[in-house]
Amino acid sequence: MIKSLVPPPGPPRVLALAQLVCRTGDGAYYICAALFFTRVVGLSPVQMGLGLTVAWSVALVLSVPLGHLADRKGPRGTAAALFVGAGLAVASYLFISSFALFAVGACAYAVCQRGGSAAQQALLAGLIPKERVTQVRAHVQSSYNAGLAVGAGLGGLALVFDRREAYYAVFALNALAFFAASFVLSRLPAVAPSAPATPEAAGTSVFKDRPYIVLSVLNTLLLLHIPLVDIALPLWISEHTAAPTWLLSVMFMLNTVAVVLFQVRVSNGVTGLESASRYVFLGSVLLAAGCVVFAFSGSGDSAWVAGVLLLVAVAVQAVGEMMQAAGAWELSFGLAPEGKHGQYQAFFGNGTTVAEMVGPLALTGLIVYWGAPGWILLGGLFVAAASALRPVVRWGARVREAEAATRLATRTAPLDNVEAQQPS
Repeated sequence: MIKSLVPPPGPPRVLALAQLVCRTGDGAYYICAALFFTRVVGLSPVQMGLGLTVAWSVALVLSVPLGHLADRKGPRGTAAALFVGAGLAVASYLFISSFALFAVGACAYAVCQRGGSAAQQALLAGLIPKERVTQVRAHVQSSYNAGLAVGAGLGGLALVFDRREAYYAVFALNALAFFAASFVLSRLPAVAPSAPATPEAAGTSVFKDRPYIVLSVLNTLLLLHIPLVDIALPLWISEHTAAPTWLLSVMFMLNTVAVVLFQVRVSNGVTGLESASRYVFLGSVLLAAGCVVFAFSGSGDSAWVAGVLLLVAVAVQAVGEMMQAAGAWELSFGLAPEGKHGQYQAFFGNGTTVAEMVGPLALTGLIVYWGAPGWILLGGLFVAAASALRPVVRWGARVREAEAATRLATRTAPLDNVEAQQPS
């Protein structure tokens, strides 16, 4: 078991290490950010929420241009530079004293963090053989969750002290983690920048790729499971079930540990577009099943029954989440044209940002205020989106095959003309 968690040597191990280091700092930051900005900086909760919303909106707009930059200038240097920028942005939080400065720092952090992540995915696509991309991506995701868990522990330690100096230490740690991740990525082999688009390839911009756009939208709907644990479930448990609220921490740890231990193993079954589509569908069915169990957890007065149902639901959803993620990774890389992974991964990755921005409001209204029928509707949405995804994948595969045939014909045409001009 432990041996299977360690990525293969070479680029896979370095990419996973960079993710582990980077997300350890982010995990500590996420735990302490709200209290730091409100207690130490003196922002109101409304100011903090507004600043973060603006920041992630700016990152959403700029992520694809930054991904295109990674394609044209090389993903290794772009990722390293943007992670340095993210570290400097986090370090700037130590010196802010107003909402305006906070908004500027938050925008810089969000833009560099999202752009750096997209460039890192392009680097992975350039260094790893296509048939191994999903398995390596699973190792990176496992490291992502492990880093968040370790960082959350460090952030929790800072909360125990609850002093200005402890919060400063957490933000300094996050900045240093980004600098260290940048250094680690810089040790990887360089990936050659893509050549300027030819007239034949100009149509493969992600904004003109209709199958990929529809695929990304459907995947965004499936990603609404992300805000469940930290937004909807606390309110559901406290207002609709007899379970104790401390059970939420157990559920969070169960989800995190499951991904760390089993994401790689689950991803081994994804070997191409067809198996990826099947995994996304089956994973979404499990997400829907978890929603049904969540709905029943609020139907009785027994804390024990509610607690057991909540733990079963989060376990089922953890498996569904891993299957859905593994399939989505294969689809996002497999349907992106070579040399354009920066902009394509940035666009696909924006689904996570949108889900985290829209999800809290949507899930609060759907689940907290509507109750059990809201859970059932959410589960139905997961299944419907996954069902619609399979024909979209086949559509995207046909588009890629047609583009490949066009490029082949363009390359062979000059040779045919030369042969035709040779004297017989």
